[in-house]
Amino acid sequence: MKPTIVCVVGPTAVGKTALSIEIAQHFNGEVISGDSMQVYRGMDIATAKVTQDEQQNIPHYLLDILEPDESFSVFDFKTRVTQIITDMNERGRLPIIAGGTGMYLDSLIRDYALSEEKRDPEYERKIEADIEKLGIDAVYNRLVEVDPNQAKKTHKNNVRRVIRALEVYDRTGQTMTDYQQTQRADSPYNVILIGLDMDRTLLYARINARVDQMVEHGLFKEARYFYDLGLKDAPSMRAIGYKELIGYFEGTCSKEEAIDLLKRNSRRYAKRQLTWFRNKMDINWYTLTPETKNDVFQKILKDLAGILPPT
Repeated sequence: MKPTIVCVVGPTAVGKTALSIEIAQHFNGEVISGDSMQVYRGMDIATAKVTQDEQQNIPHYLLDILEPDESFSVFDFKTRVTQIITDMNERGRLPIIAGGTGMYLDSLIRDYALSEEKRDPEYERKIEADIEKLGIDAVYNRLVEVDPNQAKKTHKNNVRRVIRALEVYDRTGQTMTDYQQTQRADSPYNVILIGLDMDRTLLYARINARVDQMVEHGLFKEARYFYDLGLKDAPSMRAIGYKELIGYFEGTCSKEEAIDLLKRNSRRYAKRQLTWFRNKMDINWYTLTPETKNDVFQKILKDLAGILPPT
């Protein structure tokens, strides 16, 4: 039988963390973070990383496993999570993946045939130098030539993905599109996909409030610490929550403008997440409001009870 995994997905700030913990409590589970930025040590406020108290003694994985100057790819995620799931199954635990990085989850669920080659830092530096010398348009146009399908899915300003797609091609002779087309259609897991959604007005208000709370809890101090370490161009500092504050640190915008930019980018990110999940995955969606959250969570637990054995 295929191992069963539960994935809790949805836009930022909708309540994925809280639901994943409730599921773990009811069904002898443990939680794996599906967030691409929560892997970094010390980057807690901007990533809304679950605290020790919030974890309620439920084991959590893929939190604080890397230094902020290290990279973390889809391949890294898939490799680590596959091992964690195997370990959980051997111990009779239910793996619950909570997070909003859709491509990471998709790589695991659909078992992408990802390149097993690690990123080459020297290659990345070479392309970054080309970008600085020739401009992003010139480098992006090369991706359009060698892999037009991947180029359509990759914005030219998403430098990491542009570099990665070119690296795969230059090092293997195959395009990123070729890799993704060789994925297995049949998942190696029995996947239960639960999606949380919320009315846009409510969700955006919740996102704005979360940003205000982050600021109150020391977001600027946290971001400044990593900025002062010289990590401005590190992969971790490109996350929403840090990159918007760099202008303030460098005197090109006010603190209020930086906060407004962070709120706007967070709302846009939530919209992109929902679009991605709805287009890419067959998900059981549940719509909630702050007032109906507990009732919706109970309905989800009841629905899962018909599939998963209670502890």
